[in-house]
Amino acid sequence: MKSAAARILVALGALSGAASVALGAAGAHALGGLPEAAGQWFRTALQYQQFHALGLVLVGLAAERAGNRWVVAAGALMVAGTLLFSGNLYLRALADFHALHAVTPFGGGAFILGWLALAIGALKR
Repeated sequence: MKSAAARILVALGALSGAASVALGAAGAHALGGLPEAAGQWFRTALQYQQFHALGLVLVGLAAERAGNRWVVAAGALMVAGTLLFSGNLYLRALADFHALHAVTPFGGGAFILGWLALAIGALKR
């Protein structure tokens, strides 16, 4: 279990990192005509996705060493945060879809809880 969870978290982090590079490249070349607010939402989504892609890789490595439930929960929370926070901001920026704007803070909360769960998991080792 520990090893499978670790591999999945590292793979998700790597895939999220690859997606963020592709989105960043597309944004730099094809999205120059976005309104300023939409461009800022896109850049914020990209930045948080990139940070948390690295965070997921870190969590996966920690899960291999100390695969307790707190570390695995940290990874799940970072995935949820990426989907809710970055995903929602991408929708707002690229599709002008604002109906789910209220979920963005839940994504940010998931990011915070993910880092706190990682800290607890490291201490419980």
